[in-house]
Amino acid sequence: MKIVALAGGVGGAKLAHGLAQILPPEDLTVIVNTGDDFEHLGLTICPDLDTVCYTLAGLANPETGWGRQNETWNVISNIERLGGPNWFRLGDQDLATHLERTRRLKEGKSLSQVTREFCEAWGIKQTVTPMSDSPVRTIVDTDEGELAFQEYFVHRHCEPRVKGFRFDGIEGAQPTVGADEALEAADAVVICPSNPWVSIDPILRVLALTPSPLPEGEGHKFDKPVVAVSPIIGGKTVKGPAAKMYAELGIEPSALAVAEHYRNLLTGFVLDSQDRQLSDKFKKGKILVTDTLMNSSADRARLAKDVLHFVGSLL
Repeated sequence: MKIVALAGGVGGAKLAHGLAQILPPEDLTVIVNTGDDFEHLGLTICPDLDTVCYTLAGLANPETGWGRQNETWNVISNIERLGGPNWFRLGDQDLATHLERTRRLKEGKSLSQVTREFCEAWGIKQTVTPMSDSPVRTIVDTDEGELAFQEYFVHRHCEPRVKGFRFDGIEGAQPTVGADEALEAADAVVICPSNPWVSIDPILRVLALTPSPLPEGEGHKFDKPVVAVSPIIGGKTVKGPAAKMYAELGIEPSALAVAEHYRNLLTGFVLDSQDRQLSDKFKKGKILVTDTLMNSSADRARLAKDVLHFVGSLL
């Protein structure tokens, strides 16, 4: 069974790792959000892409879920001493990734090509591809004005109230060749437990992923099962600001709200056992209730196995 997983952030990376433990490498493609990419200290930083790759390679910091394990902080400490910006904490090993990525991009290589080369170096057998080789930048509209995503998320600690989002460059961004080919070959798509607003929406927009039947000329005709895993458990997110964003946009944060966000795209939806009482409120698509919290590698594999069994029942 060939699976395309759409992922961003720590939750997405964790389920991608779980799927990688169950599926043969050639049967898993992970399409990663690049809307939170930005330029910092003259470098191209790809936070979601790196989090997914570090996790699949067994290099991620197990405590934070992002960054590198056994990291050191000599460079950023000296940048700070010199009066440079220190709000985005780049570790020394992580910095090497950004330095080498930026060098290769300046040589004319595409982001997807650089990602393939990095995956090979890190021993990642699965296909990992950015959603697009063209820059897309998530802008958060807040009560304090528009903020670039990393300014909102890291520098401002998600404190400004959210009013909406836009994605600069999205209109001209095309999917990578790897993303398009994977969708054509896939038996199903799994939307990982990532933030729907800022991690998954940019991917869906770039892929023009739309359910079939489809008005002529509008997006990707897609008539294979699409299953999403809720990132919200008991009205809260395990990590990140998704629940806060929902509340500030006037939507009660819940697994039900996540399912509604994806509307007619879904064939099935996975929610946590804590939200079992919501299962009878889902009007469209099949429901799987299971334990979705991923505190360990074994948890990731167990959830992935549950999701894949669920997907198999929909084929």
